[in-house]
Amino acid sequence: MRTLVVGAGAVGGYFGGRLAEAGGDVAFLVRPSRAAQLAETGLQIESPHGNVVLEAKTLTPGALDGSYDVILVCVKSYTLDEAICDIAPAVAGGTSVVPLLNGFGHIARLQQAFGDDRVLGGMCLITATLGPAGEIRHLLEPHELAFGELCGGSSDRVEAIRSSWSGSKAKVRASSEIMQDMWEKFAILATTAGSTCLMRGCFGDILASPGGREGVLRLFSECTAVASAAGFPPRPAFLDFATRLITTEGSALKASMFRGIERGGRTEGDTYLATCSTRPASTAWRRRPWSWRAAMWQLTRTRLDGRLCTLADNLAGAGWAYLAGPS
Repeated sequence: MRTLVVGAGAVGGYFGGRLAEAGGDVAFLVRPSRAAQLAETGLQIESPHGNVVLEAKTLTPGALDGSYDVILVCVKSYTLDEAICDIAPAVAGGTSVVPLLNGFGHIARLQQAFGDDRVLGGMCLITATLGPAGEIRHLLEPHELAFGELCGGSSDRVEAIRSSWSGSKAKVRASSEIMQDMWEKFAILATTAGSTCLMRGCFGDILASPGGREGVLRLFSECTAVASAAGFPPRPAFLDFATRLITTEGSALKASMFRGIERGGRTEGDTYLATCSTRPASTAWRRRPWSWRAAMWQLTRTRLDGRLCTLADNLAGAGWAYLAGPS
């Protein structure tokens, strides 16, 4: 089964690399600069689950080599329209599109471009980033990729993909409840992004600060309420996993959005807000004052006095006190 991975950044490079490492027929659709870098250094993965350097097959837009059975889309939401144009020549009769984007708005855009029946649901749980030489640095233990039919249940094509992707060091699984998985991913991602972007620190720093644990847990409660209002209340096993993740003292965990802010790059904050405001979940989210939601969003985008906001700056503000205080 031929797999085209769109993007070879932290997510696409990691999961595509693990599939290739297991012997899969994998190609990466990347920009010319990334293709040149990978040709020189190889696809380098540094991970708690084992380091590897792979000779990656790369393709660039406009130079695809035919159709693919599966297209694994691993781009940021703000580059999706460009990616749709790039992958169109690789989509044929039996192609399945598996997106690993955050939020939910990408599903309709991909269905509009390629048809409802081609698009599966997908999500991943991983903390990873690119190093200065383009190496993929997998920072924490979780490395899970799930995919499945958006309507639930199983299907022959999902089982065929699962079989083709088996043997990877990453935890790759077919899900009969992919929308549930995606809403749980949203809850933990919105919590980690909201906390680390607002507070400008990792979870270890936040938890060590007055009111830090209380604020994190209250934000997580709000995010799970949004998922519940959408009809997907998080399951007990997920709640246990997520609570341990965000309350581990000394943790270096930070959201990729915060790393983007540290680099001065573009972020996906609008994706999170769109999820809360355009779906049935909006009722739960609107219980928060607009002034508070606007303040949280503004803090993810601005600097104070020309410098990046620090943990101390935000602890001194009223926002975190509001989250950490009584309901």
